[in-house]
Amino acid sequence: MHPASLYEKLGNQTVRCQACAHNCVIAEGSTGLCGVRYNNAGKLFLAVYGHPMAVNVDPIEKKPLYHFLPGTQIFSLGTMGCNFGCDFCQNWDISQMTKSLGHHQAFDALGEEWSPKKIVEYCLKNKIPSIAYTYNEPTIFAEYAYDIALLAKEKGIKNVMVSNGYQSPESLNYLSAVIDAINIDLKAGSEKFYLQTCKAKLAVVKENIKLWKEKGVWVEITTLIIPGHNDEEREIKEMAHFIAKIDKGIPWHLSRFFPQYRMADGSATPLSTLKKAHVIGKAAGLKYVYVGNAPGEDIEKTLCSRCQKVVIERRGYKIIENNLKERNCPQCGEIIEGIWK
Repeated sequence: MHPASLYEKLGNQTVRCQACAHNCVIAEGSTGLCGVRYNNAGKLFLAVYGHPMAVNVDPIEKKPLYHFLPGTQIFSLGTMGCNFGCDFCQNWDISQMTKSLGHHQAFDALGEEWSPKKIVEYCLKNKIPSIAYTYNEPTIFAEYAYDIALLAKEKGIKNVMVSNGYQSPESLNYLSAVIDAINIDLKAGSEKFYLQTCKAKLAVVKENIKLWKEKGVWVEITTLIIPGHNDEEREIKEMAHFIAKIDKGIPWHLSRFFPQYRMADGSATPLSTLKKAHVIGKAAGLKYVYVGNAPGEDIEKTLCSRCQKVVIERRGYKIIENNLKERNCPQCGEIIEGIWK
């Protein structure tokens, strides 16, 4: 176990974790909601430090990030555990592992060792320009992510989080110092959905989206559209206008739901719903709205917001054509927001 830094001692060998907005009060011998931050004799430890459960090299478009180093590879890792309990989680086998097995048994199943140094050396050797903290919620392994990211930055490697956006003020300040880009899930526009389906609060996520943007970190947002849960036109409009009010240049990814985990008896999102959501996003003034998990629908292109020229053409996670000139549209010269080099 690795000593945690994001916590405070409360006395009687009890601590308050400061990694996420749940701010769990953890008794000796127990973990917080995430199942991986463990109180041992009044000190908090990160049980998964150096032991990711999933390690892959992905296209960066898979995160999804469409306006950050397009066409490049990204080293991706995630541990067990999560501070949410989403009924539709696509990585539930690792994110909910501590809940299904109990933390002691789950700790016995820790994966292969990947130290920060080993990860950065792998990226340097294989010319991989960025690292993603993803698959489960990286906020819960903040100290591990921070140590990797700090070493990576020293070597010119960029750092990405794929997050539910449920950081505490302490962890957001801590992580934003080393993170270059973040994709945040805006899972719904209703507080009821968050409380019932994710076991969290929407207001925290909305505030943190604003804060990440204010910190100067590149932000993209993803919403998984789930039939009968968050697909009402009114709710989609609310999300679109919320994003547009922060910055109309924030890319919004609308992702197609497929039945799984506790929603295995549901139905896939109709393509008509996704297309309507795309229209709503554009009508709200958002410059870049994309539809994912829907191959062949041709709503993955980056278009210039002024002249509608195709700037980047994609097919799935593959770049077919990149016409970007520096950071400008090749036809009219309009700036296309993003981090391109």
